[in-house]
Amino acid sequence: MLDGLIDLPWWGYVLVALGLTHITIASVTIFLHRHQAHRALDLHPILSHFFRFWLWLTTGMVTKEWAAVHRKHHAKVETPDDPHSPQQVGINKVLWDGVSLYRVETRNAETLAKYGHGTPNDWIERRLYSRHTAAGIVLMLAIDLVLFGPIGLSIWAVQMMWIPFFAAGVINGIGHYWGYRNFECTDASTNIVPIGIVIGGEELHNNHHTFPSSAKFSSKWWEFDIGWLYIRLFEAFGLARVKKIPPELACDAGKQQVDLDTVRAVIAGRFQVMAQFARDVLRPVHREELQKVKPEDRESWALLKRAKRLLVREASLLDESSRSWLQQVLERHANLNTVYAMKQALADIWNRSATTQDHLRRAIEDWCREAEQTGIQALRDFAAKLRGYTLVPVPA
Repeated sequence: MLDGLIDLPWWGYVLVALGLTHITIASVTIFLHRHQAHRALDLHPILSHFFRFWLWLTTGMVTKEWAAVHRKHHAKVETPDDPHSPQQVGINKVLWDGVSLYRVETRNAETLAKYGHGTPNDWIERRLYSRHTAAGIVLMLAIDLVLFGPIGLSIWAVQMMWIPFFAAGVINGIGHYWGYRNFECTDASTNIVPIGIVIGGEELHNNHHTFPSSAKFSSKWWEFDIGWLYIRLFEAFGLARVKKIPPELACDAGKQQVDLDTVRAVIAGRFQVMAQFARDVLRPVHREELQKVKPEDRESWALLKRAKRLLVREASLLDESSRSWLQQVLERHANLNTVYAMKQALADIWNRSATTQDHLRRAIEDWCREAEQTGIQALRDFAAKLRGYTLVPVPA
């Protein structure tokens, strides 16, 4: 009598729970995050409203509140005004109680007014979704109980815990604390794993913070963003339109001088340029210096070994201890000091304000000339590559 309309083996209920939570994750990453918060893609009204309805059923989150809190996170990242930074309040607070940080910020009227613009404000949003947030959750519980009987309560509980833990906790916490980084952006964001399935591609958090307005989160060929896969499928059926993806660089080996195409490519793809500088210059020169250290000089070897990560790290993220450690290494190894100084000089070019494209062109050309004059082969090779950079055209 208490059985639900659907009778499944135990593993069937597990699959149902995972499937339902995955739809919620897809709704968060595609609708709330990429579509609403960052405007990286347009969605067909039918698809957009399905996501909004599903989120009302499974999370009770209000679109305006979520978009506003997330936009503020990007605007104030890692500062005391960041709504959920583990750098400010600690990893344990964000990981295990991140949902409370989110709720506190949703009650900040200034945040909603400043960052909540452009989100849905139609009749159903005002009268139902925003006003009766708990009603959807109760309705979801009733649906689960009718369909699956008593086990439906467990399925519902998993649905209710999934977003608070994985999105508010794991992404906002671990995604700014532990993992690997493809790009040295100015915050502590990390990629947790290269396979973005459990959290819909949100695992690739460093990629996202580097290119926040991109609909695509994967960057390397070995990274997989399932949210992007869904977007491409929706696009094929006319249900979505991608507005922006990360710039892609190509190298024209025949170019001998820096031109305006080079400037546009280097400025737009500056994070890729710095990642390639780390791979093609910093790491080879570091390896050469490591090979020069005598085996019995364990202290110098350990000092230099640790510096490998510090050389690549965004300078503004280094603490005093790391700065001191790195300075000791640079003072002992002239070639490393040279390439590190050239790294900083290259970054300074696009950090300049109120400058023209022609000024940038001359600055890049001067940098290439100085790199060639150092006599360090890795720098000379990189200067030749830098002159040849162009942007790969984006398909219409």
